[in-house]
Amino acid sequence: MLEFFKEGLLQFLSYSGFGNCTWGHIIMICIGLVFIALGIIKEYEPLLLVPIGFGIIIGNIPFTDGLQVGVYESGSVLNYLYFGVVKGFYPPLIFLGIGAMTDFSALISNPKLILVGAAAQFGIFAAYITALLLGFTPMEAGAIGIIGGADGPTAIFISSKLAPSMMGAIAVSAYSYMALVPVIQPPIMRALTTPQERLIRMRPPRAVSHREKVLFPMLCILLTAFLVPTGLPLLGMLFFGNLLKESGVTKRLANTASGPIVDIVTILIGLTVGASTQATNFLRPASILIFVLGAFSFVIATASGVLFVKFFNLFLKGDNKINPLIGNAGVSAVPDAARVSLIEGQKYDRTNFLLMHAMGPNVAGVIGSAVAAGILLSFLY
Repeated sequence: MLEFFKEGLLQFLSYSGFGNCTWGHIIMICIGLVFIALGIIKEYEPLLLVPIGFGIIIGNIPFTDGLQVGVYESGSVLNYLYFGVVKGFYPPLIFLGIGAMTDFSALISNPKLILVGAAAQFGIFAAYITALLLGFTPMEAGAIGIIGGADGPTAIFISSKLAPSMMGAIAVSAYSYMALVPVIQPPIMRALTTPQERLIRMRPPRAVSHREKVLFPMLCILLTAFLVPTGLPLLGMLFFGNLLKESGVTKRLANTASGPIVDIVTILIGLTVGASTQATNFLRPASILIFVLGAFSFVIATASGVLFVKFFNLFLKGDNKINPLIGNAGVSAVPDAARVSLIEGQKYDRTNFLLMHAMGPNVAGVIGSAVAAGILLSFLY
C-alpha cells in the first residue's frame, strides 16, 4: 500500500510544474513579473504590459507535453486564442480601433508634418540592413526591422507573415520599446537639439473643417493602398475606423470599434503574445539579438525624426519653422511619443504647448509604419 501511494505521488509530481520546472521557466516568470511591475508601478503602457506580463507567466508554467494546455499545443484553448496572432487578424482589428480613436486634424492642418513621420521610418530600414549584415535571412531581417516603427500590431502582422518562429521575441520587443518611450526618447532629443531650437514656437494649427476630416481617410486609403496594396489589411482598417469617427453618422460603430473591440483584442493579443514566450522557444541567442536590434532601430527612428526637422528648418522661415522636439513623435507610439514632445518642450518654456503639433507626425507615424510594412511585404513575402 505504501509503495502504491509512493508511486502515485511520484507520478503526480511528474505532471506538476514542480517536476518540470527549469531555470529558463523561472527566468521568464521573473521577466513577466517585471513587465507587470512596470505597468502597475511605473504606469508604462499598463494596457499592454500587464496582459503581456501575465501572459509570460502563463506561458512559462511548466507542464508535461501532451496535456493540451500550452499555446503551441494543437487543440488547446491558448492555441485557439493564439490563432488570431498567427494568422494576423488581431492587428487589423487594433488598427480599426486606432482609426476610430485618432484625430488627424493636426496632420491635415499642417501636411508637411507627414514628412517627419516618414523620416522616422528610416529606423526600420536601418535595422533591416543591419540584421542582414548579422546573418539573418531577408524575411527575418524585415520582421525585426519593423520594431523601429514602435508599432506592436504592425510588428505582429509582419512577423506572422515573414518570421513566425520569431514572433514572440519581435512582439515583446516592440511592445517593450513602445512602453519605454518616455525613458528612451528624451536623452536622444536633448542630445540632438540646441537650447535655441527647443524654444521654437510653432504657428497655432488652423481649424479643420468637417468636410476635410471626412475626405482625408478616403483619399489616404486610395493613395496608400494603390502604392502598397500589401498594406491593405492595416491601412484599410485604420482609415475605415477613422471614417466611422469623422462621418458623424456612425457614432455607435465608431464607439464599438474604439471601445469594446479594441479592448477585447488588446487583452487577447497581449495575453497570447506573452504566452508565446515559452522558455524553450524564447531563451535563445537570437532573441537577445532581436532585442538589441529593436533598440537600435528605435533609437535610429527617433534620431531620424529629430534630425529631419533640423534639416527641414533650413528651408523654412519665421513662424513656419518646426520645433525639433516634435521629431521624436514620428514613431508610431500614439499618443505617448507626442506627450514626450510636450513634456520636453515645457522643461524649457512652460508656455510652449507642443502636444497638438506633435500629434501631426505621431499619427503620420502610424500611417508610415503601415506603409513601411507593406513595402517590406511587397518584396519579401
